[in-house]
Amino acid sequence: MNEVVPSSGWPITPRKVYMPKLKTHKGAAKRFKKTGTGKIKRRHAFARHILTSKSRTRKRRLGQSSIADPANSPEIHRMIPY
Repeated sequence: MNEVVPSSGWPITPRKVYMPKLKTHKGAAKRFKKTGTGKIKRRHAFARHILTSKSRTRKRRLGQSSIADPANSPEIHRMIPY
């Protein structure tokens, strides 16, 4: 028998060692989604309350999703690695 048996009695089996997993920033995961091409999709701000002073057209456009700015994309990609 060539297995190494420690004092606990269980044999030690060799395992592959992987790099540490990257954790997802849960706050960012709730706010952003990745598209199929890798861009970041986001919601518009200012669409939750005090809507009576905003025009119909503005409210309608605020309801649609948008693509995050390329300047912010690297930071968001780090927060949402998968």
